[in-house]
Amino acid sequence: MQQRTENPWRGEVTLTINDQPFVLRLTLGALARLEAQLQEDSLVALVQRFETGRFSAADILALLTAGLEGGGHDLKTLDLAGAEIAGGAVEAARVAAKLLARSFALPAEAAAPDTGGAT
Repeated sequence: MQQRTENPWRGEVTLTINDQPFVLRLTLGALARLEAQLQEDSLVALVQRFETGRFSAADILALLTAGLEGGGHDLKTLDLAGAEIAGGAVEAARVAAKLLARSFALPAEAAAPDTGGAT
């Protein structure tokens, strides 16, 4: 099976889970389910929750799970809560933030290289 690489123009990011790279993407359906799961009444409220730091580890898991779903991965065979994420919790949070940002970025912003927090 050929490995897919992320396409920032589609809002995609990659997360390595159990030593296997997965491409994540937030589809409209995945966003709607995430909104309901996190009990937010709008996409703006959902984004603000993460931008203002009002999120928990459970929120990060929900966001990554939505991204995996949107990326076409079978979540029944992948238990994210019990999985080994390369880079641990810090990397999971970084990828979740990048996923959310790319989902709402203009194409030129989404394609910008990741500087790892450097300015």
